[in-house]
Amino acid sequence: MTTVRTRFAPSPTGYLHVGGARTALFSWLYARRFGGKFVLRVEDTDLERSTEAAEQAILDGLQWLGLDYDEGPYYQTQRFERYREIARQLLDEGLAYHCYCSQERVDAVREAARSQGLKPRYDGHCRDRHGAAPAGVTPVLRFKNPLDGEVVFDDQVFGRIAVANSELDDLVLIRRNGAPMYNFAVVVDDSDMRITHVIRGEDHINNTPRQINILQALGAHVPQYAHVPLIRGGDGKKLSKRHGAVSITQYRDEGFLPEAMLNYLARLGWSHGDEEIFDLDRLTQLFDVADVNRAPSVFDQDKLRWLNQHYVKAADSERLQALLSEQFDALGLDAANGPPLAETVEALRERAPTLADMAHASDYFYSEFDAFDEKSAKKHLTVGSAPVLQRLQECLGKVENWQRPPLEAAVTQVSEALSLKMGKVAQPLRVAISGRAATPPIDVTLALVGRERTLSRLSKAQEYVAARTAGAES
Repeated sequence: MTTVRTRFAPSPTGYLHVGGARTALFSWLYARRFGGKFVLRVEDTDLERSTEAAEQAILDGLQWLGLDYDEGPYYQTQRFERYREIARQLLDEGLAYHCYCSQERVDAVREAARSQGLKPRYDGHCRDRHGAAPAGVTPVLRFKNPLDGEVVFDDQVFGRIAVANSELDDLVLIRRNGAPMYNFAVVVDDSDMRITHVIRGEDHINNTPRQINILQALGAHVPQYAHVPLIRGGDGKKLSKRHGAVSITQYRDEGFLPEAMLNYLARLGWSHGDEEIFDLDRLTQLFDVADVNRAPSVFDQDKLRWLNQHYVKAADSERLQALLSEQFDALGLDAANGPPLAETVEALRERAPTLADMAHASDYFYSEFDAFDEKSAKKHLTVGSAPVLQRLQECLGKVENWQRPPLEAAVTQVSEALSLKMGKVAQPLRVAISGRAATPPIDVTLALVGRERTLSRLSKAQEYVAARTAGAES
């Protein structure tokens, strides 16, 4: 039985984005499901646009997601001699030819075809050329595509696809500078690396017939192909940065968990009944690329955040503390200047979709805020809240055991003494000590802010109300 071998072949001309990460995941899952091998290949032949930073970001993204590879990374730039060797073989066997046409002529031929409503193809001018080579002209090497028949393949997602050879032209294999073209390098790599299943984006469907013809010319094994639909934004347009199509490592930096991202990526076009939550083990047991939907998937940032919050709620506390500490470093917060991180995590894990959200939602535990949220202050730090704030400072100032039960009792005492509903007391207090209207339960918030900060901030809130009152009267 042939061992399943899949590959992920990113180009280091950009970072690892959502679409590429999903392709990597699907390829990884398919190999793992069927006991195969997952190969990483870096397609870095675009020397002008490839960067080490992009390559490292791709490797970091795969590592963060936990998509370990069994072989590689292989680099196409290290295989140029192999491509030239196969090119010479095709030339010697009469399956390729040198083309001396200038780029201007090729462009003119294609434009003429386009103006007649035909496919813009090279016309094969040099296909059967004889005689001496033109002096001073470095040729490209073209593949002799079959002139008759059709290429047929059964795509694991889109089903049977047939393309007439008359629709295909003699594509360039080797550029004038000796570098291989994409379609040629990919074919040689897939053959040499014994790839059995090629899982890639729908935008590669047009390349597949060309690659199959070259594989057959070489007498090589033709892999099974699965082209997964592209991912679109909520507006139906191609996914871009405005839809959240940023580097996968940026999601890591923003406090998303890898298990949430994997779960979300898997559900972009694949499903198993009505289930929404899948860990990697279960995905490995269930995934089959043949079950991928043909329709484009829609990237929903809100759905990803909802899913991430599910995993934040379930995550190990010590792990969340370490991740929250990293977020604090990014914000310039000192975790030692406030409550233990374990207490902050437990207070906020039920309401923070990401670790970045958790850090922003807890910054007032660890540092002073510059100003009250304008909308919250306008609503809750009013003339009517002055006696509430004064009574709160008196009652809370008497609390020696700064723990949740006595703190809750003190706030309740103020509510009853002033004959006010709890909200009329808790909300001014919440804004006074946090600067905002949304925090954990008030007793939890008080405990985490601490006695000294609470009393100091209550004083500042009263000064704010007094100044606001004076301004209104003048």
